[in-house]
Amino acid sequence: MPNIKSAKKRVIVTKVKTLQNKMFKSAFKTMMKKYEAAIEAGDKEGASALYAGVIKKIDQAAAKGIIHKNAAARKKSQYTNMLNGLSA
Repeated sequence: MPNIKSAKKRVIVTKVKTLQNKMFKSAFKTMMKKYEAAIEAGDKEGASALYAGVIKKIDQAAAKGIIHKNAAARKKSQYTNMLNGLSA
């Protein structure tokens, strides 16, 4: 346990930030799973409704450093192709 005031504060701030990151990452993964489930079920309308939200979450995750920007671009491309593949 730290003795210095600033070090004590850093411990508290780190705990809070860790929880925030976990919450975001969990919501991000849940959104991706819902989209993939809609695609798997062949639900074009449901997938279209979720598409904008999942793309936004991917962009936010890349901005926060949760995923790499190239991984974000790859995911966005994959999800776009999945949605376009439903109509074919």
